[in-house]
Amino acid sequence: MSTQISAQRHTLNLFLRSLLFSLGMIVSTSGVASLVVLSFPLPFIRRYRLSQFWSRFNIWWLHITCRIDYQLSGVENIPGRPVVVMAKHQSTWETIFLHQYLPPIAWVVKRELLWIPFFGWALALLRSIAINRQAGASAVKQVIRQGVEHLHQGQWVLVFPEGTRVAPGVRKRYGMGGAVVAVRSGCSILPIALNAGEFWPRGGFIKRPGTIQVVFGPLIDSAGRSPQDLTQQVEDWIEKTMERISGE
Repeated sequence: MSTQISAQRHTLNLFLRSLLFSLGMIVSTSGVASLVVLSFPLPFIRRYRLSQFWSRFNIWWLHITCRIDYQLSGVENIPGRPVVVMAKHQSTWETIFLHQYLPPIAWVVKRELLWIPFFGWALALLRSIAINRQAGASAVKQVIRQGVEHLHQGQWVLVFPEGTRVAPGVRKRYGMGGAVVAVRSGCSILPIALNAGEFWPRGGFIKRPGTIQVVFGPLIDSAGRSPQDLTQQVEDWIEKTMERISGE
């Protein structure tokens, strides 16, 4: 009986901590999004730096409320030039973390998000690549065209090759869009493996304490490569690394 009561108290504690984090995230999202919208006359880099206050706050607030930390490996592989970032996607966490840790990046987002007052307007001002997922091939062409444009303008491009968040231990087919952008632009690919879904689950409200492992892989040169070969190399590296870091 005492074990059951202890488990219930633990679950309640996790719920309350997660609730406190969510409240802080809602308030910070509304506040920073409004500031980004109001800063529309400023240069892009100023607007982007302002938006990073949101991600830095939420990574810190997550640590304070839910006791979730992170550990980085392979940071020496992060280059000083624009690249295509292809990352594992298990949680909301990496969308927050990568926004504040990497140089200015262009996100591939659902077009519907831009319709949300202030939040969506801020996404548009940060030069996101907004697509209609129902458009099929035309959406992929849009990602490729705009992705190449962003890279040539000095902005990194982030692609989640599996297309959506996946639960720990699950694999989905890797799309070739990111690799095509790399080939067309002549830029390299930076692969990233991470296990955030073990602590902040896909579609889950309760967050569990622990240390997220984030591994930046060696740069993959796109010169003279086919998108198929590049995608396979990215998938092989990410999934092999996931086997190593999962459960740590």
